Amino acid sequence: MSVLDRFKLNGRRALITGSSAGIGLALAKALCEAGAHVVLNGRDATRLQQAEMQLRALGLSVSTHAFDVTDPAAVQQAVTAIDADAPLDILINNAGIQIRAPLHEFDPKNWRHLLATNLDSAFYVGQAVAQKMIPRGRGKIINICSVQSELGRPGIAPYMASKGALKMLTKGMAIDWGPLGLQVNGIGPGYYKTELNEKLVADEKFTEWLVNRTPSRRWGDVEELGPAAVYLASDASSFVNGHIMYVDGGVTATL
Repeated sequence: MSVLDRFKLNGRRALITGSSAGIGLALAKALCEAGAHVVLNGRDATRLQQAEMQLRALGLSVSTHAFDVTDPAAVQQAVTAIDADAPLDILINNAGIQIRAPLHEFDPKNWRHLLATNLDSAFYVGQAVAQKMIPRGRGKIINICSVQSELGRPGIAPYMASKGALKMLTKGMAIDWGPLGLQVNGIGPGYYKTELNEKLVADEKFTEWLVNRTPSRRWGDVEELGPAAVYLASDASSFVNGHIMYVDGGVTATL
C-alpha cells in the first residue's frame, strides 16, 4: 500500500455528531471526499436533510440519523440501528455548544446543559460505538476538543472545563480501548469562522486581538480541519493513539 493509499477511506462508514453545519459538516465533507460513507447527526431533522442534500449534490455518499446525543437511551438505540445497517468504522464526537457569562453569574442550568452537550455526549456516544467496535477488534474515534482544552479566556470557564475534561476523556478512552484494537484521538481547533463564533468574527476589536495573537495571523477556515480528521480516521495514523492534534494556526505555541 502506497503512502497516499493509506489516507483513503474507501468502504469505511463514519458517524459524526453535530454535523448539520459548521465544523461537523466540514468534517463530513472531508471524510466523504476521502471515500467514506458518513452518517450525519443532529437533533433538527430539517437541518440534517438540508446538509444531506448539500453533500449529495457534490456526489458524496451520506445519510442522516437524528437523535439527542445527551440522552443515553436515545444514543444506545440510535447507535444500535446505525451499526446494524452497516458496521461503523469511525466516530467523530463533534457536538458542542458555547455559553458565555461571568462565572459568578453562570446559571447552573446552563452549566449542566453545556457539560451534557460537550462532555457527556462524547462518553455516551463513544461508549455505545466502542461496544460495537471492540468485538471487531478495530475502530477509530475522534473527539473534537479545543484550544480551550489547554488555554483559557475570561467568561468561558465552563466551556474550558468541558473541553479540558474531553481531552482527558480522550486519553482515557485510548488507554482503556487501545488494547482492544481501537484508536482514540482528538482534534483541537483554534479559532474558526463558524456559526458558533459569529459574534466574535464580527467583533473588530476581538478579531484584531486574535490575528495578532495567532502566528498564522488569521482566523481558520473550517475546511482546514478536514485533512486532520481524514488522517486520524485513516490507516495513515495506525500508531497514533491518545493524541490531541491542535489545528490552531499556532495559538497554543505562543504566549
